[in-house]
Amino acid sequence: MTPLQRYIAEEIATDHVDGLLSRREALRRLALLGVSTAAATALFAACSEDKKPASNAPVTSSAPATSSAAPPGTEKALPTAPITWAGPQGELQAAWADAPNARGGVLVIHENKGLNDWVRSVAVRFAGIGYSALAIDLLSGQGGTAKFADPAQATAELGKIAPDVFVANLKSGVGELQRRVPDKKLAAVGFCMGGGLTWQLLASGEPQLAAAFPFYGPAPDNPDFSGSKNVAVLAFYGAQDQRVTSTEPVVKAALEKAGLVHELVVEPEANHAFFNDTGDRYNATAATDAWRQVQDWLTKYVG
Repeated sequence: MTPLQRYIAEEIATDHVDGLLSRREALRRLALLGVSTAAATALFAACSEDKKPASNAPVTSSAPATSSAAPPGTEKALPTAPITWAGPQGELQAAWADAPNARGGVLVIHENKGLNDWVRSVAVRFAGIGYSALAIDLLSGQGGTAKFADPAQATAELGKIAPDVFVANLKSGVGELQRRVPDKKLAAVGFCMGGGLTWQLLASGEPQLAAAFPFYGPAPDNPDFSGSKNVAVLAFYGAQDQRVTSTEPVVKAALEKAGLVHELVVEPEANHAFFNDTGDRYNATAATDAWRQVQDWLTKYVG
């Protein structure tokens, strides 16, 4: 099992432990990753053990802070259009949200469900505040996310893609974004798996990024960000998302060693995927705070 497949498997198991997936559905999704029933049962047990609070730790509610208000940024959202361009290994697909008189550009890197409507909604929010956004489809080589009627199958297919292929396609996405917003500074934002890929893009030494926003993304193994010279990094974690938030010290040390401007924000009482307003862990308070900080960071470091 690749590191990405292991990460996805742990996420599925955690969703089951948290009551967001039935055992039957969790087993089905894990089977698509090649995880046997026996291995899945052991994974459930391990995730259950990890979720137990320490005896001296306060118990916090896992219920998200929800709101009837629209998700942050949607009031100014602009539409997207499908685009394609020649990538390193074939045609790449994306959703393009064009901001008039753009102040800069943002590469949006999706979760492990592929390029879906929620990811498009993030792109249009950036366009609405003046930053043209390109939401890349990392399943382009498999025909695109829309080809998969079952989102779990899309997730399984993403788990089969090699890290170097992801990075090459992301770099191509940065290049296409630069072509569409010439002479402007660029940023990248990623969520969940995409947050982890944002860290990998930084570790690859991508030279065209002025800012990066990894949301609850797992740290790469032994990260080295010294090749990314001028990137200002603002990362977000959920205090209840111990599986990913526990890797925060690793990236903090690597960022400090590389001498990069950075801030790592742990949102209190927020869990994994707190920014996704279509999910069960959406936290309106944390999402609104993160959106405000992202805008401030963009103004300061992108334009």
